[in-house]
Amino acid sequence: MLRVGILAASEGWHFQALVRAFAALGAATLRIDPTRLAGRTAEERGPAASGAVPPEPWSGLDALLVRVIPPGSLDQIVFRVDLLHRLADRGLPIVNHPRALERTIDKHWTSSLLDDAGVPTPRTFVTERADQALDAFRTLRDIVVKPLLGSGGRGIFRVSDEDHAWRAFRALEEQRFVLYLQEFVPHGRHDLRLFVAAGEVVAAARREGDGWKTNLAAGARARPHRATQEQERLAVRAAELVGADYAGVDLLEAEDGRLLVAEVNGIPAWEGIEKATGRDIAAVIASRVRARVIR
Repeated sequence: MLRVGILAASEGWHFQALVRAFAALGAATLRIDPTRLAGRTAEERGPAASGAVPPEPWSGLDALLVRVIPPGSLDQIVFRVDLLHRLADRGLPIVNHPRALERTIDKHWTSSLLDDAGVPTPRTFVTERADQALDAFRTLRDIVVKPLLGSGGRGIFRVSDEDHAWRAFRALEEQRFVLYLQEFVPHGRHDLRLFVAAGEVVAAARREGDGWKTNLAAGARARPHRATQEQERLAVRAAELVGADYAGVDLLEAEDGRLLVAEVNGIPAWEGIEKATGRDIAAVIASRVRARVIR
């Protein structure tokens, strides 16, 4: 029987959906708490003075699915991702691969990959310095400031006044944050979320909010959407660039006619898009994990 570990902070809706999906494939699942990971050297895996060291939670697994990398200190995040790299180097199939997770958790890395490949994305400026950020603001004039690491629309704000921008930049600089600035792209009150798996779009939703923020976590609503060929092409290309087996790709339909990739999420939530489209996303992910094991 296929044994799959799921790195998840709790047994919530997404975890339960995955358990059912894997069970339908005849696979057993094990939840692994991402805050209780531990690394060991060869000596430490041997007999201990007080008895045998407990086995690592991934011992005997055929694959590991990463459902969450919780917020934490830089040390904690680096350690968690490094441990995933070590497991992948040992040959354990991990979905998404830790390299893809690094590329999508870090918004600057994602933006750089998209831009270098010629994929249209909002103009972006990243710095540690408030004065450099202010120079960029004077060029962009209307911007969205985002946490470098983060999701769900939390910690994002828009600035179009120079005095407000300077005060915000100085406060972030004093707290030693990286300043990630993107041009604000007028796009009405909606954006598009395309769910990509194995190189194809398996579901698409139009997310509608009460303002410019369209994250479902911020109260937006999801409606089913029939993606165009161009939208599908951009979403698939974006997921390919970060190396993701599956991803949630956010597109902006700008009021000036441009179609832009705003973000690529390597650990996407899918409750909203599943309810909007009726597509069993957990089943798609489970099938992708099984394919990684048997290929």
